[in-house]
Amino acid sequence: MPDKKIGVVVVHGIGSQGDKRPDTSGEITFSKEMHKRVMKGLGPQTADVAWREVFWSDVLQGRQDAYLKKIKRKTGWDTVRKFVMSNLSDAASYQLTPDGLDRTYQDIHQRVEDTIRDMEADIGPDGQIVVLAHSLGGHIMSNYIYDQQAHMRRNDGQGMHGSALQNMTTVSGLITFGCNIPVFVFSYPEEEVTPIDFPGTALPDAKRFKTWWYNFYDKQDILGYPMADTSPAYGDLSKAKKLRDVSINAGSTFSAWNPLSHNAYWRDSDVIDPIIRFIQNMLR
Repeated sequence: MPDKKIGVVVVHGIGSQGDKRPDTSGEITFSKEMHKRVMKGLGPQTADVAWREVFWSDVLQGRQDAYLKKIKRKTGWDTVRKFVMSNLSDAASYQLTPDGLDRTYQDIHQRVEDTIRDMEADIGPDGQIVVLAHSLGGHIMSNYIYDQQAHMRRNDGQGMHGSALQNMTTVSGLITFGCNIPVFVFSYPEEEVTPIDFPGTALPDAKRFKTWWYNFYDKQDILGYPMADTSPAYGDLSKAKKLRDVSINAGSTFSAWNPLSHNAYWRDSDVIDPIIRFIQNMLR
């Protein structure tokens, strides 16, 4: 019997999160700081909110670490090299390949599917969720939702799965921070680069919001980008106020002015406070 009213699905981005997958998606790991601050802001309403993570770092982390260990005596700048490997390799490896030999794309999407299925036990098959996605996690979730929507278009509205939640049609909002979707679109003509449609088509009108995609970015974060200029279709989404790019100054005195701000969104009030408000609106 579901005991929560709504769900929060959190997805990490590029970089090392470790090579050991948590035992359950309900174990709070990489989103610990954000979870603590959001739940504190929600107060008594925390009892109505399920929080689960999509952890996918280990899909690639073991092989990355093994390679770096092999070349350690042949190279220098180990710390920088590990940073480059953890970040660039994640982004380069996450793609759908035609030969079928590389299953990274499918394996990562399976992690998303697993978490959504776990969430169903918390909030039921028609439960409402919001997706919080950092960095490459925004690209992953955009692709995951896009694939669900493409399947439904090809199959007269029939979803891949047996519930609205698992078909991602109860997603009320997408909140991205440090998102790098624009980095991945240049192999397509600009007019063919289209965003996902509003996913929450199974939600009643009272549970739908005009602005359903908030994208937070820091001008100093070289891995996070505004979305509206990605293509004309993204621009139209922004003009319709369905997508909102929000420029913030993420981090502390020591990180807000430089690329370290990419990992500062998790604890920044300019991101946390809007998340709290969005969840509160979902609970009304």
